[in-house]
Amino acid sequence: MTLSRPVGTFSASSPELAEKAASPSSRSIAPVRPMQLKVNGEQRSLDAGLTHLNQVIEALGHHPKLVVVEFNGLILTPDRWAEQAVKDGDSLEIVTIVGGGS
Repeated sequence: MTLSRPVGTFSASSPELAEKAASPSSRSIAPVRPMQLKVNGEQRSLDAGLTHLNQVIEALGHHPKLVVVEFNGLILTPDRWAEQAVKDGDSLEIVTIVGGGS
């Protein structure tokens, strides 16, 4: 006597295994916590996907040619922003350059 099962069917060996396979917690992904930076003395929450200083400057709405940036106590020129990694807890001081006068 030959027993056969149609191709493509699934049979759990126990109710516990079937329940675990169907459980949403076995497939869920932990939420990403926002990155915390200190910007001009104030704590700011930013998208953790921002990995470099140039991305952070842009996300904060600054024009790169109109700001000076101090990163963790060091003034960085704009040509270094794209290579400067940013992580939770870093500190930025951003000064906007304003022209004018008489």
